[in-house]
Amino acid sequence: MSGAARHVLILGGTTEARRLAAELAADPSLRVTSSLAGRVAAPRLPVGEVRVGGFGGPGGLARWLREQQVDALIDATHPFAGTISFNAAEAATDARVPLLALRRPGWTAGPGDRWTSVASLDEAARALPALGERVFLTTGRMGLAAFAHLEDMWFLVRSVDAPEPPMPSRMETVLERGPFTVDGERELLRRHRIDVLVTKDSGGEATAAKLVAAREASVPVVVVRRPAVPTGVPEVADAEGAAAWVRRTLGRHA
Repeated sequence: MSGAARHVLILGGTTEARRLAAELAADPSLRVTSSLAGRVAAPRLPVGEVRVGGFGGPGGLARWLREQQVDALIDATHPFAGTISFNAAEAATDARVPLLALRRPGWTAGPGDRWTSVASLDEAARALPALGERVFLTTGRMGLAAFAHLEDMWFLVRSVDAPEPPMPSRMETVLERGPFTVDGERELLRRHRIDVLVTKDSGGEATAAKLVAAREASVPVVVVRRPAVPTGVPEVADAEGAAAWVRRTLGRHA
């Protein structure tokens, strides 16, 4: 195929973003760049070009889109990345670049689940004293300050990188990266005598095993709901749907 490669920018950091980058990079008519926020010390790098760090808000992202002649933008960030999705929507409109959101579906409670839905980490912290004393905290290392005042509770904190203060005084840290197994999560709950789990509604299979283990052990789960996302942005649930959108949008054929 003649002509310059069409440029696709993926705002990534998720499993779905890496899958999409691998699929698109296999097409020689496409140039694929993945942008990572840089919050993890040793991220899993996707196929193709990679940039790390922020853009300086929606204006900076719009400028980058124009300067790098981006033809399509995909927001495949973590469901709790928050601000970047709104920045992407504003920048895409400013730069007149088509935008797609790749958002994995959230989790749904089933029979036997004992879930408490909350809107924030602060609300999760307020709910904990009535639910248990030994907490498995799987919300990442960035929001531990919300739980630092709960001095009568014990926390098992799992994160990819080591957390930093402020954080709970009675705490043990497990540095691990998913995917996790149901057997492994069962053993973790048993060994640490966990009686309540806190998680964000990240969705996906990589970290869902803890929910199965909690259900089996009748352990209550505090689930932090996803933040709001921009309206009017088309969405797909998986990398295959995103790749098909890119081909349609850029006039490519599968």
